[in-house]
Amino acid sequence: MTLRMAIVGTGGIAQAHAQTAASVEGIELVAVCDVSAEVAERFAAAHQVDSFYTDVDSLVQAQEIDVAAVCTWGSLHAEISNQLARSGRVRAVLCEKPISQNAAECAEMIAVAEESGVLLAEAFKFRHHPLHLKMKDLVEKGAVGEVRAIRSTFLARTRPRDQMRPELGWRYDPARGGGCIYDLACYNIHHARFITDLEPTTVFALGERHPACGIHDQVAILLDFPGGVTAEISAGYRFHYSQDVEIHGTEGNLRVERAWNNDNMPTAVEARFDLGPKPGRQERYEWPEQDDMALQLRHVVDCLEHGVAHRIQPQNSLGQMRVIDAVFESLDSGNPVHLNEKG
Repeated sequence: MTLRMAIVGTGGIAQAHAQTAASVEGIELVAVCDVSAEVAERFAAAHQVDSFYTDVDSLVQAQEIDVAAVCTWGSLHAEISNQLARSGRVRAVLCEKPISQNAAECAEMIAVAEESGVLLAEAFKFRHHPLHLKMKDLVEKGAVGEVRAIRSTFLARTRPRDQMRPELGWRYDPARGGGCIYDLACYNIHHARFITDLEPTTVFALGERHPACGIHDQVAILLDFPGGVTAEISAGYRFHYSQDVEIHGTEGNLRVERAWNNDNMPTAVEARFDLGPKPGRQERYEWPEQDDMALQLRHVVDCLEHGVAHRIQPQNSLGQMRVIDAVFESLDSGNPVHLNEKG
């Protein structure tokens, strides 16, 4: 059976979703939606899609959709996702990260999806890469003992700071969901929660706002989890490129470079184990290039066709947004935020 897919929003990440749809067996991209008719028509022609629309209502009135990928600005994720879910014409909403702008929006999205019987999934493509599944497996098997600390980065120099202006891209526009927290640090936060299977009790963040456009373009975040497990995160637009992760346990450690956007390049987990027959032994687990966008979409197909539980449950996304809310609160106040006291 072929599943019918639509893409809402035709920015950069939508190109990747369209290319992925063409490569995944059992998926057909049948519709594109964008507020600009010219842009929607051009996108549809480029990807050989017959139908394009300028609003979601027109799309769902004309088409029944199995998978709708929400690729709009982050500020519109909740509105568009809810509109798709409420239509009764969509089976699954794959919403780009971050799923919403705050926890309140996310909670509403979950309620709407549940009421409508729609699968709601956040699109963190790295969660489907064998590298991250291997890291999680090693941690769960106790290969590094008890995890005590996680350190990760997502750093890039997107453009000179004096060129970070809203008209030059959504990343530099607070009104559209820009800034390095929504754009980059969300990966690190999600990963730390994934590896520990815990929610942080305390969040503390320091950072700088761009003096002109107002986004946070540099942040340092500390997450304190139950049992004294910590995660240190650095993210921002003003650095040499870095996407590394270190997981430190009582009996070993794991290290990964190019953890998030590895651009279909070969990847590896470097591991050191301090116990066992050869203390101090090192292992390297390697994978050839992977298309994690395709892995993500195939997983949605498995969920719809075979009843597989999605790897990122909506309640996990709600926990994610609570942490992101706390990051912004801490940045604004200069104080740590204690999530366990908020209920």
